[in-house]
Amino acid sequence: MKKVYLLIAIIITAFSNICAQQNTLAVSGEKHLANIKQLTFGGENAEAYFSSDGKQLSFQSKRDGRACDQIYTMNSDGANLKMVSNGEGRTTCSYFLKDRKKIIYASTHLGAKECPPNPDFSKGYVWAIYPTYDIFVANADGSNIKPLTTTPGYDAEATVSPDGKKIIFTSMRDGDLDLYVMDTNGKNVKRLTNELGYDGGAFFSPDNKQIVYRSFHPKTEAEIARYKDRLAHDLIEPTVFEVWVMNADGSNKRQVTKLNAASFAPFFTPDGKKIIFCTNYFATDARKRNFDLALINVDGSGIERVTFNESFDGFPMFSPDGKKLVFASNRNGKAQGDTNVFIADWTD
Repeated sequence: MKKVYLLIAIIITAFSNICAQQNTLAVSGEKHLANIKQLTFGGENAEAYFSSDGKQLSFQSKRDGRACDQIYTMNSDGANLKMVSNGEGRTTCSYFLKDRKKIIYASTHLGAKECPPNPDFSKGYVWAIYPTYDIFVANADGSNIKPLTTTPGYDAEATVSPDGKKIIFTSMRDGDLDLYVMDTNGKNVKRLTNELGYDGGAFFSPDNKQIVYRSFHPKTEAEIARYKDRLAHDLIEPTVFEVWVMNADGSNKRQVTKLNAASFAPFFTPDGKKIIFCTNYFATDARKRNFDLALINVDGSGIERVTFNESFDGFPMFSPDGKKLVFASNRNGKAQGDTNVFIADWTD
């Protein structure tokens, strides 16, 4: 009988711990998110993207004492975590190919085995556009790594179309940060954007017919001069990004958001009618450090705040069946600045 009571106590404790975690992770007002589960614990973990069957995630992480990000994969429940990049250089933006047998990501390891230097923040808050980034393809376990891009300058931010036929990525190959598509073997490269400024972080719509992306296009002489100066130093200021949409062939470009905020990491909802993205539009602090997820119709109407955590929520992606949302967040961090991967049931 004592064993029975002990077993019951263990079950109750486990259930209580699960409920406690869910209560800790949930924030009032987040009506679209249910059963939030934390998948990583500690360090910097972000840009987690589903495999085509929704059973795995690839993401970048600075962990295990490493000085810069490497690429990892794990099951969508957080199990079976393993590093799949080669541990050299800095990596970013990983994505499974449709067959799930291969993975793509950007890496600087051909430039140097060491991590490239952090950006010069004397020029303000900037992102580094490392010219040694190239896009690589490897087996899902990290073996047999091969370059898909070899042109001088930044090549990164690659994602794969749902039908598995195309890769979209950002490149400096023509002197500015523009979007390009190529076949999954690196052939048939086509430029899609050509306006001065940054275009990046792109994803295809579920039907493969549209592309959503983030942009900053300087307009005034001062903005243009500042943008070109930063770019000459392999830097970009992520102060103001707007969300844009275009057809998959690069035609019919139209601006979705006009928030004058840092809005990025856009992704289509499963029905293709809305876009979920990260923005500091709702932030009330002077430095606009609070980022939340938001929904907006593709025509730019009907913006809706999704998360209400008072730090950072970003990089959202729906599972292929539309039932789950994976995202990165500072919530429940063990230390200041911890960013972890979370998954939740999505409710309309």
